[in-house]
Amino acid sequence: MGTSIASASMSASAASLQLDYALAMTKKAMDTQETLAQGVLNMLPAPSDAKYIDVYA
Repeated sequence: MGTSIASASMSASAASLQLDYALAMTKKAMDTQETLAQGVLNMLPAPSDAKYIDVYA
């Protein structure tokens, strides 16, 4: 009985660690994508003073 409780505790701890790691990696990937997207947006030309945008071009 004592080993099953210890085993369950270790399994729960390992699952928690895996979840924390996956969440940290996801946040890091999102931060990287945000940085890359900001770089792409900075490369876009400034909007002109045109009143209409040609969406068919």
